[in-house]
Amino acid sequence: MTTTRVTLRPGERIFLNGAVLKSEGRSSFEILNDVPYLLENEIMQVQQTITPLRQLYYILQTMVMEADGMAMARGVYEDTMRWLRVAFENPIVLAGLDTIGQQVNAGSPFAALKTLRTLVPIEDAILGGNKGSELRLVEAG
Repeated sequence: MTTTRVTLRPGERIFLNGAVLKSEGRSSFEILNDVPYLLENEIMQVQQTITPLRQLYYILQTMVMEADGMAMARGVYEDTMRWLRVAFENPIVLAGLDTIGQQVNAGSPFAALKTLRTLVPIEDAILGGNKGSELRLVEAG
């Protein structure tokens, strides 16, 4: 079990194990057990899914944020992973996809999201530019 300290800015939201909490002012708290959470700036909107890895991010995000998301998104996730492994030749991306697969199979799509955040800049470089500059995927605290 790990303890995670989270600090929210005024008005910022956090998606915590299926619940949405909004901070009225600057606030901090500790999460005392292992529970999935995403800060508002880590949430991808559907219109931001402009690349294959961002589409995978959205699928994993659904698995994390919705209580029944894991079961509902599993088939889409498996299909997406299958074609991503064929679409990419970059060894770093392929190794990252293998890690993501292991993390999801172990029941940890939250960890898979963290891994995927490291692959998005590589995908941007492969596709020729910063395709997602409007999206900030930052490491969760």
